[in-house]
Amino acid sequence: MSVMHGIPMTAVPVLFKAACPECRSRFELAAGALRLAIGGSRRTTFYSFTCPECGSSVRKPAGERIVELLTGGGVSTLRLHSTV
Repeated sequence: MSVMHGIPMTAVPVLFKAACPECRSRFELAAGALRLAIGGSRRTTFYSFTCPECGSSVRKPAGERIVELLTGGGVSTLRLHSTV
């Protein structure tokens, strides 16, 4: 248990709302169910997950705000580097 401004707080897991473009299901995912890849451009920065309803692999673009929310919520991040 942590304390914030003198008030005891319990650790609450962060859940992210997501939707599957294949089966159109909407659900919440824990940070461990998401993966974030940060590349050198908007095209190569994305998050991904497996739909818990239909099993489809889902990949969606991640802008600055999404990156901020996911990293702040504990999602594992992979930084992509070009091999030049």
